[in-house]
Amino acid sequence: MKSKQHGYISGRDVAKRISENKPIIAMDEKDVRNFQALRKVGIGFTGEYLRKAPSAFAMDDVNGGVFTANAGTPVQFLQAWLPGFVRAAFAPRKIDELIGIATIGEWHDEEVVQGVLETMGDAVPYGDTSNVPFSSYNAGFERRTVVRFEKGIKVGRLEEARAAAMRLDSAAEKRTAAELALEIQRNNVGFLGYNDAGVRTYGFLNDPALPAYATVATGQSGATTWNKKTFLEITADIRQAFAQLQTQSQGVVDAEQSQTCLALPTDCSTFLSVTSDFGISVRDWLNKTYPKCRVAIAPNLNKANGGANVFYLYAETVDDGATDDSRTWVQVVPAKFIALGVEQKAKGIVEDYTNATAGVMCKRPYAVYRATGI
Repeated sequence: MKSKQHGYISGRDVAKRISENKPIIAMDEKDVRNFQALRKVGIGFTGEYLRKAPSAFAMDDVNGGVFTANAGTPVQFLQAWLPGFVRAAFAPRKIDELIGIATIGEWHDEEVVQGVLETMGDAVPYGDTSNVPFSSYNAGFERRTVVRFEKGIKVGRLEEARAAAMRLDSAAEKRTAAELALEIQRNNVGFLGYNDAGVRTYGFLNDPALPAYATVATGQSGATTWNKKTFLEITADIRQAFAQLQTQSQGVVDAEQSQTCLALPTDCSTFLSVTSDFGISVRDWLNKTYPKCRVAIAPNLNKANGGANVFYLYAETVDDGATDDSRTWVQVVPAKFIALGVEQKAKGIVEDYTNATAGVMCKRPYAVYRATGI
């Protein structure tokens, strides 16, 4: 419900009138023509009326009214409605931005399986009479359980009609709420997995293949947190992450040539603006030193390790000759949003929606570095 706007004065116009010592709203000779035009519709005051009006209306009316005295105009006639509705805010869902989303499998599947392969064998010196040394391989299979969630809506006839009076589509708003609830749950599983007996569904923060956290170095202030560190100390933490990533991967990940992602908690992302004595910020240094590194920010990394803030640095893909998609992470989502069905009732409708996810799998843990204490 939107009230009609009868007029508007911009802040710029208000400032101009004040600087010119003029009233913000004024009537002058330009408005005389409009006053005279009111006489054509029977509105106006004659000179005789203006002379006699003070004496005619000088005393109060002594006669009582027929109806009960009221307090004036009801407030509903004095309300101006601003356009639209302000929606409640929810924390951003960042799992898709961090590692992407892969639609694999079907909603009814029980598991998602990733094959892993290790070649085995050492070359030995040749000899005409020696036995032939054979190479081999070791194949394994990593399983993740598919979990399904649902959320439905119910809309009654009276409810729908009354919501329409508020300029709201009750069914559409409830469908939006159901879709949002499913997305929030999928995002939660993407970070934390799903804990239930016999379920192998893990997240970005607790995949069993992930390396242990490394505590960042202590700064001159005696603290490890970035809010008490200088430009040189923060850049040293990031440089150490790149160095360790390259070392633990035996050079498979090139710190400068591989596409990497620095995932930061929202509580610490602003410290990328810390500057050096020469006016260079941490972000400027990062973009220049590691141009193929992107920065992603997620609230789920706040206090993620026993109350300590953490950051991740990982290669997004690794060119290692494998036959999979070469990604370090994969978020497997067989079904992002499915409408299961609609039930028409005498007094309304019932609808149900569902999704399915297998959480997150770290396929190349050597391409991930995790730091804590920032």
